[in-house]
Amino acid sequence: MPLDTALPPDWRDGHFVLRIEGADGPQVIGLAKGEAFDLTPAFGTASALLASPDPVAAIAARGETLGRDVESLLAAGTLLSPFDLQALKACGVTYVRSMLERVIEERCRGDATQAETVRAEVRGIIGDDLANLRPGSPEAATLKQTLVARGWWSQYLEVGIGPDAEVFTKGQPLSSVGSGAKIGVHPNSAWNNPEPEVVLAVDHQGRILGAALGNDVNLRDVEGRSALLLGKAKDNNAACAIGPAIRLFDEGFTMEDIRAAETVLRIEGTDGFSLSESGLVGSISRDPTDLVAQMIGPHHQYPDGAALFLGTPFSPSQDRGAPGMGFTHKPGDVVHISSTRLGALCNTVERTDLCPPWRFGIGALMSNLRQRGLPRA
Repeated sequence: MPLDTALPPDWRDGHFVLRIEGADGPQVIGLAKGEAFDLTPAFGTASALLASPDPVAAIAARGETLGRDVESLLAAGTLLSPFDLQALKACGVTYVRSMLERVIEERCRGDATQAETVRAEVRGIIGDDLANLRPGSPEAATLKQTLVARGWWSQYLEVGIGPDAEVFTKGQPLSSVGSGAKIGVHPNSAWNNPEPEVVLAVDHQGRILGAALGNDVNLRDVEGRSALLLGKAKDNNAACAIGPAIRLFDEGFTMEDIRAAETVLRIEGTDGFSLSESGLVGSISRDPTDLVAQMIGPHHQYPDGAALFLGTPFSPSQDRGAPGMGFTHKPGDVVHISSTRLGALCNTVERTDLCPPWRFGIGALMSNLRQRGLPRA
């Protein structure tokens, strides 16, 4: 993807962290006001850069300048996920639309043929105007009592409107793929979808330093059978994509820009199918800072920082085949996720066993950095 398409239109005004696969191994690249800097000699990993006192200032102060021909720079290497040693964490059921879809999956037991009937039934009982209901509030507790009495309480409603957010491990450090890579869908799944999300960059102290785009690929039929299969539904080869870069918070980009952001999803299939949907990050039921506080603190530490998926504003439900069957992926689907201030993340769907296997783990990275005489922290 050309740089002017991958990065946001105003990328020359901001500060970004990205990783590319160079000739000798991964490189950590910083962009500051349109100029590129190689940060690998100073930090070795993106995690180490984000752990520095001021990552924005460090780009120009400690990086080795690569000039302003960023297009040629990126063309010379594969764009990797901008995260490396960070834990890959994700929040679920943080939007009303996605919460209702999870309840539907659960009631269907993963059977897509029942989805439309159950969807109408769920909305008839719960409604879909829960956007103003604050999770953990007395009003939420009252609604829970009502639904329990009617036999309609759900584990997804518990984390959707209860006091505790769902925070799970999406994948292992270094397992996420970047923009342009293939994303994996397990061939045993017949009902699945992309999940376009904003991903926060959080350091070991819990500081929120910036954000990227992510695709939390989900197997709806697997998780619908049982929430205990969440690991099988979420943590698969190449099933976590993040990119194109981490946009760091600075004087021109703050958390308020994240709250005001819109994520746009486009899917183009080789069968002629197309889909376009969008959602506002600000319609989230829990503030992003609350989700970070629930992820990291006295009871949960992440020494190398974390990438935190905030949850998806929507799960595509447009029929792809027979009426009422909803959406599911097919190999060759091109998934394009974009947001004005964060750029675009573009990946092509493939079976998990046909995507390149993940072989470059923490041990391989440490060995590579040692061979290159680079710092590991």
